Amino acid sequence: MKPAVVITGISGNLGRGLVRVLHRDEQVFGIDRRPFVGKPKDVELFQVDLRKKKVEDVFRRHKVKAVIHMGILHDPRMSAEDHHSFNVLGTTRVLDCCARYGVKKVVVLSSANVYGPSPDNSSFLTEDAPLMAASRFPSVRDLIEVDMLATRFLWKHPDIETVILRPVHIVGPTIKNAPSNYLRVKRPLALLGFDPMVQLIHVEDAVAAMVLALKPGLRGVYNVTGPGEVPLSSVFRELGRTPVSIPHPIARPLLRTLFKYRLANYPPEELDHIQFLCMVDGAAWVKDAGWKPGHSMRETIRAVLGD
Repeated sequence: MKPAVVITGISGNLGRGLVRVLHRDEQVFGIDRRPFVGKPKDVELFQVDLRKKKVEDVFRRHKVKAVIHMGILHDPRMSAEDHHSFNVLGTTRVLDCCARYGVKKVVVLSSANVYGPSPDNSSFLTEDAPLMAASRFPSVRDLIEVDMLATRFLWKHPDIETVILRPVHIVGPTIKNAPSNYLRVKRPLALLGFDPMVQLIHVEDAVAAMVLALKPGLRGVYNVTGPGEVPLSSVFRELGRTPVSIPHPIARPLLRTLFKYRLANYPPEELDHIQFLCMVDGAAWVKDAGWKPGHSMRETIRAVLGD
C-alpha cells in the first residue's frame, strides 16, 4: 500500500467532498468518531475519537505522508468543555503524531473567522493581523487556539511543510454552518442601516484549496478567498430573499430567544457578521499557490440553495 493522506473529520460534509476529489489520485485514510455512510471502497476509515491514544495506531501501523486536519467540532449547542477537549486536545494529539512518525506535510483548516468582525477592522486583513474574534465570540476561542497550535507547530518543525488555511465563509448545498443556514432563511434578519461587504467561497473551491495545499514546497499561513466581495444586500437579491430589517439594539435579545427555543439556526453572536466588516486579503495564497477559485460569485451565492 502506498503512503497515505490522512483526513481527520472525514465523515462531515466538507470531508466527504474532499474524499470525492482526493481518493482518485491518493490512498486515503480517514479518522472520525462518526460513521461514513457511502464511503468509497478504497478509503479506509478509523472510527476513533481524536483524543484517544488509539489515534496513534494509525500512524504507527501505516505510512502516512500527509495529514489534512479538519477534525474540529463546531456545534454551538455543545458545552464549552466538550468543545475545548475535542478541538484542542484532539489537535494536539494529531500534531504530536505527525512529528513523531515523520509526516512530511500537514494541512490545518482554520477560518478567516479567527480575525473577528469589528468596526475597527481595516478593509482587508492580512495573515499577520491579530486574531481578535474571541473578544466577542467565546465559541471561537477553541478555533483560535487550534490555529495558534498549528502556527507554533509550523515554526517548531521547519522540516515539516505545514500549511494553515483561513478560508472566508464556506457555503454550499450540504454545508450547515452559520452563514449557509442564515442565507437559507426566507426572511432573514438584517440590521437597519447596515449593509456590510461579505466574502464567500464555494465548498468545491474550499476543497480545491485543501488539495492544492498538498503541493510540495508550500508552507505558511494563508487567507483563502473566493471570487470577490459583495454587499450583503446583493446576496439577498440573488437568492430572492426579503430581509426583515430591525434596529440593532433589539436584534440580539430577539435572536437569543429564537435560538434558545430552536426557532433560529444561528447564534446571536453571528449578528456581528452582518453588522461589521471582516474581509481578508488573499494575495499571498494567490501568489504562492497560483490560486484561482473555480466558481463565480453568482455560482457561489446560488450554491447555498443547491442551484
